Amino acid sequence: MPGDDEEVTPRRTLLVPPEGKALAGQGRPHLEYPTHTVIMAVRPDVGAVVHTHGPAAVTFASLGVPLLPLSHDAVPFADPDVPRHPSGRLISDRGLGARLAASLGGGAGCLMVSHGLVTVGSDPASAVMYAVLLERACAIQLRAPAAGGPTTWSDADEVAQKRAETWSVRQLSAGYARLCRKAFPSEVGRFSPEAPIPTE
Repeated sequence: MPGDDEEVTPRRTLLVPPEGKALAGQGRPHLEYPTHTVIMAVRPDVGAVVHTHGPAAVTFASLGVPLLPLSHDAVPFADPDVPRHPSGRLISDRGLGARLAASLGGGAGCLMVSHGLVTVGSDPASAVMYAVLLERACAIQLRAPAAGGPTTWSDADEVAQKRAETWSVRQLSAGYARLCRKAFPSEVGRFSPEAPIPTE
């Protein structure tokens, strides 16, 4: 199992309300806790929020071009285009959190210019997988010009069809379980696609 200095573990997890004072757990809340608490306060459909500084997302956000549905990975974020949060500031207070939540709107993810990305889901598995998909979608589009493209991608009708056929809660859970099996190979049996998300 990864060391406590490298990964989020149950021991390092805090219960933090919007006011920012930890109700459970030891340690101080992360500076950007409003990223999570404010979005969850304004989006009752959201059960988890993920924020990363993925290099592909940061690079792609700097280009100011639409995210194209070049792959299945982009489908949750294309047509309409994935929103951009225009400020690279750290989300260190509720006002900045509210601006980020407004940029996200009702979507599954948002690129944070000069900063990273934020994704949401009904549960942790969905939010994590959306972060993985958005980072991969950005990486794919960044690579396309090196091959002379992109010259073709899914149109709006195909995106709508793919949206109905891909990335169901079950598929997102299966992807999350695979990530867990890769991260914790000694505990493979614990992470089947049907298993509940571990809490310890």
